Amino acid sequence: MTHSCSWETGGDERAAVTAMLEARSVALVGASPREGSLGQRMISEVARSDPAPRTYLVNPRHPEIAGAPCYPSLAELPEEPVDLVLLAVPDTALEEQLTLAARRGDRSAVIFGSAFDPPGPRPAGQPSLRDRLAATARAAGMAVCGAGCMGFVNVTHGLRAVGYVEPDPLPAGPVALITHSGSVFSAMLRTRRGLGYTVAVSSGQELVSTAAEYAEWALGQQETRVLALVLEAVRDAGRLRAVLATAAARDVPVVLLTAGRSARGRAMVSAHSGALAAADGGWEALARGYGVHRVGDLAEMADTLELFAIGRRGGPGAAAGTGIATVHDSGLERAYVADVADEVGVPFAAIGEPTMARLAGLLDPGLEPANPLDVWGTGARAQEQLSGALTALAGDPAVAAVALAVDLVHEYDGDQSYPDAVTEAARQTSKPVVVLSNLPAAIDPDVAARLRAGGIPVLEGTRTGLLALGHLLRRGRGLAPAPPGPPIDTARRARWAAVLAAGEARGPVLADLLHDYGIAVARTRAAASEEEALAAAAELGYPVVLKTGEPGIDHKSDVGGVVLGLAGPAALAAAYQDLAGRLGRRVLVGETIPAGPELSLGLARDHELGPLLVVGAGGVLVELLADRAVALPPAGPGLARQLIGELRAAALLAGARGQPAADWDAVVAAITGLSQLAAELGDTLEALDINPLICGPDRAVAVDALAIPRQGIHQPADQPA
Repeated sequence: MTHSCSWETGGDERAAVTAMLEARSVALVGASPREGSLGQRMISEVARSDPAPRTYLVNPRHPEIAGAPCYPSLAELPEEPVDLVLLAVPDTALEEQLTLAARRGDRSAVIFGSAFDPPGPRPAGQPSLRDRLAATARAAGMAVCGAGCMGFVNVTHGLRAVGYVEPDPLPAGPVALITHSGSVFSAMLRTRRGLGYTVAVSSGQELVSTAAEYAEWALGQQETRVLALVLEAVRDAGRLRAVLATAAARDVPVVLLTAGRSARGRAMVSAHSGALAAADGGWEALARGYGVHRVGDLAEMADTLELFAIGRRGGPGAAAGTGIATVHDSGLERAYVADVADEVGVPFAAIGEPTMARLAGLLDPGLEPANPLDVWGTGARAQEQLSGALTALAGDPAVAAVALAVDLVHEYDGDQSYPDAVTEAARQTSKPVVVLSNLPAAIDPDVAARLRAGGIPVLEGTRTGLLALGHLLRRGRGLAPAPPGPPIDTARRARWAAVLAAGEARGPVLADLLHDYGIAVARTRAAASEEEALAAAAELGYPVVLKTGEPGIDHKSDVGGVVLGLAGPAALAAAYQDLAGRLGRRVLVGETIPAGPELSLGLARDHELGPLLVVGAGGVLVELLADRAVALPPAGPGLARQLIGELRAAALLAGARGQPAADWDAVVAAITGLSQLAAELGDTLEALDINPLICGPDRAVAVDALAIPRQGIHQPADQPA
């Protein structure tokens, strides 16, 4: 087995990761003869590599292990440097051993241990053990897998760098798996599913090398056709985005399972947009921006990976059609699958009259041609009817993929009608053909293995299987390239960046900022006395809105700081006296905007990904409703409409209960204007809220806003009316 190696020609971090994953010389520090120990398992697993790398055992307690020489120290090895050092040593010995490897010029290391600091306080000013290990490796240009990891297996190159017993041989196939979780690493390698790997990496804490670097290497292998990521945090966001862009350009589907939070809400809790985005917004935006298939659990991940790995894929032009078709042997299960498909948003194709006629000719009397289809009558012609129905449905132009939705149980009479029928149907069409099972525990493993070997995925759950088919449908629609945003107006950016830095973007000044980016804003006047408030109202025209204008009160409604519908001077004077007495003399007087559906628009800074664009339901219930969509800027009109359409509040904009429809073009213009503001000023803001944006039949108007400059800008900005 021969493979090209690029690491010899460069000393950068990419070369170090390549040296790690394609290592031809390995030092096993902490090697042990003790049965069942990490050191013993490490020796055993590396020895199963094919071809075997040059291997050096290191442990001062043993002159030899199982007949192989064992060196007392890395310093005594006959080869310097080595490509990879496996560190199966206690945390207390990690720093010494990694430092020695770095001095030798060894190219990479795997740290199995957790790298915890010893109990008790650290000396003043001393970094943590993890930080010291990372600094040592980075200074030496070493790649490091871990700490707290299982290691990795490079199936394509035959290398096993793990300290735990994994399958032998390893399942080979098109999936590259990178996971922060060691448990997921082992579970995915040991599954009975139709999954095989080019590489699988348990990256652990990622003290140095990140998931993005491993994925970058994997995408450089022609065998990699699916990328699976199981991540709890975004690290090295720029490289991760580049990897996802490369995968999209090469038509490599990315399946992502996340845990924890990418946007952790730091310095964003005082803004609605930050609160809405903090829980999951960074992941949502990342997946949306690069066409990533985000899954909710490992079962959905396994079904989706199997569908992409061994099945016929969707893709532009590959899975033509608008929905799925399913064939059942049970009327109740047919109804159940239809219910679940509706819940998870997977559409059934509307089949045409020619297909209906073909089905009618196959079915027993009393059965109706439809999609989803129940074919079970007498059962006398089961195989013929099943294969014929699947073939007929696959031939319909509206059908993107067809599924035999049965339980695939072990047949004690030896009947093979179901697997034979779906196999025959797959021969008759080029469209995706799968088995969709309702109960994983009932699946006949031998039959499933035979189908998978023939390229027919067996999806192991109703909900997860339907979700996987939904990913296939979305793949079929393709990922439209994001249009470039408008050019940056450098003069405008410099002007407003200075205002934000000075803490002056509040009240009417913030209104001017939004207006400068094409966002309509309710007219507002600041006042610091009753007389000034009355004069402002006379200029604007009654009825008016009165709000507290005191700095530091970010959410005025929460403190009773907003009074609506003031029809004349007497009402305004009374309202002013109340606000001034409770909250302070400074107020904002604004024009009244006719009622309409309310949205919130905002920017929230994710500390890994940068500004996120947040669109949600607005008003005082904005956070309670949590009806929102999040995207990475830039957002053109197409993406803006997509974000609006995903909201439950979209029904209100369309005109509910006889109300006039909102001006969608005006709402879209506000979103694209905010996107341009993000492009020009996103680096200067922690968050920006517009809430509410009142969406009328002829305009969309910002009525309230809040801007929070990034740290280092001392005075918080405030809001216009």
